[in-house]
Amino acid sequence: MHDVELRQLRCLVAIVDEGTFTDAAIALGVSQAAVSRTLASLERALGVRLLRRTSREVTPTATGQRVLAQARRVLGEVDDLVREATSGHTRLRIGYAWSALGRHTSAFQRRWAQTHPGTDLHLARTNSATAGLAEGGCDLAVVRRPLDDRRFDSVIVGLERRLCALAADDPLARRRSVRLADLAGRTLLIDRRTGTTTPELWPADARPQTEETHDVDDWLTLISTGRCVGVTAESTADQYPRRGIVYRPVRDAEPIAVRLAWWRDEAHPATQAVVELLTALYRTG
Repeated sequence: MHDVELRQLRCLVAIVDEGTFTDAAIALGVSQAAVSRTLASLERALGVRLLRRTSREVTPTATGQRVLAQARRVLGEVDDLVREATSGHTRLRIGYAWSALGRHTSAFQRRWAQTHPGTDLHLARTNSATAGLAEGGCDLAVVRRPLDDRRFDSVIVGLERRLCALAADDPLARRRSVRLADLAGRTLLIDRRTGTTTPELWPADARPQTEETHDVDDWLTLISTGRCVGVTAESTADQYPRRGIVYRPVRDAEPIAVRLAWWRDEAHPATQAVVELLTALYRTG
């Protein structure tokens, strides 16, 4: 069996859509003989008859109907692939894991639309260590811990405070701030894949117990029960206010660096512009 080629699938679709071999040839910009040869080669490759041809019309066989439906799907996916590969200058996808840019998110979106109207901005949440960058889900990624993978470059665009997330009726919620030592006897809810908090923030002899989660909604739901507490970047509080949850600054914890990351060998053309805008927002915010 020979390999099926895209030109063969396009030929089949054109014949059915145009209704005749002659009109298909016009639509494809080739000769009628070329259309006949291309269809014949597709039928030989598949080992089945795809079309019935009479003096009046051309109609798909039962098998031809099934192949035609698959051909349309394949050609559509190829068109999507081409658009994906060639839209780098007109679309910008920025991934993030838990929270995008916190209170700077809206300002970033608005300023980008004003200053770069030719490049559509899309923010997408992907709960992976690279916020979708390694998976191909975005062109740039907002991450809050260093990426050890040498395939990526990154730069710090700002700093965020660490906050403790508590149930609203927790005794610590009555305080204006907390210390790490206040949480040592608690159960800390963490996300090891993307989170910024690990037991290593505490001294070795005073580390809290931990439980794991992999989703911000589950994290908030469990904390609201009072069974667990969380420590997170302040952007989480800005992006996910929740009834039954309060956030308090952890005054003796180091701030969290917010990084913008990208593929080292294939940076999006807008990378530098994003770095400059985010740096300015964090500096003045």
